[in-house]
Formats: sequence, C-alpha cells, structure tokens
Amino acid sequence: MIDDTVRKMEDAIRKIQAGADADKAGLLSLLATLKAEVQRLSLTHAEQAHSIASLADMAAHEVTRRAKSPGLMRHSRDGLALAGEGFEASHPYLVATINEICVMLARIGI
Repeated sequence: MIDDTVRKMEDAIRKIQAGADADKAGLLSLLATLKAEVQRLSLTHAEQAHSIASLADMAAHEVTRRAKSPGLMRHSRDGLALAGEGFEASHPYLVATINEICVMLARIGI
C-alpha cells in the first residue's frame, strides 16, 4: 500500500503549480524517506503503519482534486501529523519526516 501511496503523492507533487522546484524536490526526497520509515514501522506496528499510509493517500487525493477544498487539504495534512504522534521515542526519524512533509505542504499552500 505504501508504494502506491508514495507513487500517487509523487505524481501529485509533480503536478503542483504552487511552490518552487526546490520545494518539490525536497518533498519527493521526503516521500522516499517516509516510504522507508513506514515499511520499517510495519514490521512492528502494522496497524499504525497502515493508518499513516492511508492518511498519506488521503493527502495525495486532496492535492490532486480538480475542485480543491482548503479545509479538506488542511484536514488531511493534520491527520497525517496526528498519525505520527506517539512514535517520537521509538521512531523519531519517521515523526521528523512526517512533520517536515506537513510543514513543506503548508508552506507551498497545500
């Protein structure tokens, strides 16, 4: 599931009109990190990894909608951040990656 989700998000990021190319490249790099971290998490916390992957998929869907809803985009971004909470001690790199993705998305208006 995470492979498909990351692929959708990569496609969505490439289509974004807002934001600089450097931001897009940074997001693509962070997605690769997120994919690796979620795969690692799935070995010990399968349900949480599934939730993170599902929320990342929702964020990708909201970004690619023709009729964008700022509220739904904000909700999907916030949901992704919330899904990562509680892993600060056991998976700090995962949480840092999720937080950085959310900050970058907010900065470019998503």
